Amino acid sequence: MTESTSKPAAESPPDPAAAFAELNRMLFAGSAGKLDAAQARPDLAQMMQLFTAGMAQDSERWLELNNRYYREHLALWQACANPSADSAAALPPPTDRRFRAPEWREPYYSYLAHSYLLSARWLEEMTAAAKLDAHAKHKLEFYTRQMIDALSPANYPWTNPEAIRLAAETDGKSLNRGLKNLAADIDKGLVSMTDETAFEVGRNLAITPGAVVYENDFMQLLQYDPLTGTVFERPLVMVPPCINKYYILDLQPDNSYVRHAVAAGHTVFMVSWRNMPAEMGHATWDDYLEHGVMRALTVAQDISGAAQVNALGFCVGGTLLACALAVMRARGEDPVASATFLTTMLDFSDTGELSVFIDEPYVAAREAEFAQGGVLKGRELALTFASLRANDLIWPYVVNNYLKGRTPEAFDLLYWNSDSTNLPGAMYKYYVRNTYLENNLRTPGKLTMCGVPVDLANVDMPAYLLAAREDHIVPWRTAYGSVPLLGGPLQFVLAASGHIAGVINPAARNKRNYWTNDRLPPEAEAWLEGAASQPGSWWPHWTAWLAQYGGARVAAPAAPGNARYPAIEPAPGRYVKARNT
Repeated sequence: MTESTSKPAAESPPDPAAAFAELNRMLFAGSAGKLDAAQARPDLAQMMQLFTAGMAQDSERWLELNNRYYREHLALWQACANPSADSAAALPPPTDRRFRAPEWREPYYSYLAHSYLLSARWLEEMTAAAKLDAHAKHKLEFYTRQMIDALSPANYPWTNPEAIRLAAETDGKSLNRGLKNLAADIDKGLVSMTDETAFEVGRNLAITPGAVVYENDFMQLLQYDPLTGTVFERPLVMVPPCINKYYILDLQPDNSYVRHAVAAGHTVFMVSWRNMPAEMGHATWDDYLEHGVMRALTVAQDISGAAQVNALGFCVGGTLLACALAVMRARGEDPVASATFLTTMLDFSDTGELSVFIDEPYVAAREAEFAQGGVLKGRELALTFASLRANDLIWPYVVNNYLKGRTPEAFDLLYWNSDSTNLPGAMYKYYVRNTYLENNLRTPGKLTMCGVPVDLANVDMPAYLLAAREDHIVPWRTAYGSVPLLGGPLQFVLAASGHIAGVINPAARNKRNYWTNDRLPPEAEAWLEGAASQPGSWWPHWTAWLAQYGGARVAAPAAPGNARYPAIEPAPGRYVKARNT
């Protein structure tokens, strides 16, 4: 008997119909389970209750909209069933970016796209017509938009002609890759927005040289190496948001805000918040002030030998910084020469789209959930923020990754966006009740922190306030609400773009623009009317402002830390590398 020398049979191509069916099943199973958060899913029962209650207040308008929708849908049916020159002119290719590919011009798929867009407009108009109080109306609009976005025919394998064509061209291989991508994302609990294999913290992200010079259970403090022979005597302490990793401010050399500040002659210290484990679930807001912000300011003072430092806070990091400064001023301390607040809320009168999630039932449920400790999972927050822009941050990746079986492009900002951080439950519940829900921080003496009453008017050092005009997390008019609360001389600047892109706008790229106005009228709109548009990045404008408060130039430090605070490990440190699994 001779040994067989025949080659193994080639792997049979997958059955497209079976693969599509499995992909469809997993899409629904995933989106109903681990791929979204409770806060991100529309409460359909509540939505219908709000919808019917609102429309009952104006039945005449309800009938008008439904009659018009019926007529328009009938016309669409006629245009598709009896194509002619006239009807073709009445049914142009959809302009929505989801339906721009040539495949959507085929009669059946053209009908799907136009029917969907017609139904979406009907739902939006019905929602707009509902007579409800402001919060209920906001929730209804959000839930309606979530449902509209989710039901697009582009999102599902049987109704996306691009995915069907690609499956045919690849003998079903695109479907196999899509199933694997979907299974991997369901396992990790997030929709992949970037090629995560392209990045690594410490290798090509967060690589500005420096060292960890202090650490405790809440944060590590980094000190960056100088890039100039002399530096300002007052260092700059950066407080990033604790709900994300700090390296949004130090992505890559060409878009690193940290490197920009170091190159301008500042000795920069960075708070690197810990990704909190379950045993830290009892940590409080006061702990973050005492052991985080205030400790970082004190260590920077000690290492630099300066009586005062400059400080910067970004988003909730700015809220923490303002509270810490108010506490220290109430204690008679004056450690900060100037403060920079990037897209920060201190007055929470209008919290924009996030307000849809925050009401008394939500906060009470969270208080009960975290009564015995525990942590708020960073991925829950990440999914909540993504749901605010589902058509940008969820569904395009569902189509690309799962239906088409492709790997998303490498994008450093989206890698950071997926690198979430856990928060202590005790800290989180205090924060949402006293800021988002009750807006107590704006009232002098209403809150006691670290044993003293807090009054933001005592934050009386010069301050630079940056807002972003298209920011949906910190609306720029809300950021302007900090102006009457703070007690010192202020510079308010409005950047173009959104919450992140408005901040991370490197000077070397000379993109976008920003607005300045030295006058600070009571109303945000009045400020904008008198503002002048400036070309390019706001970074040089801020650098020139901060130089006024840097003090004398002194020799750059030869090494990070000092005898009391020696270097512990190279930047970026251990804390920032701890990823949620």
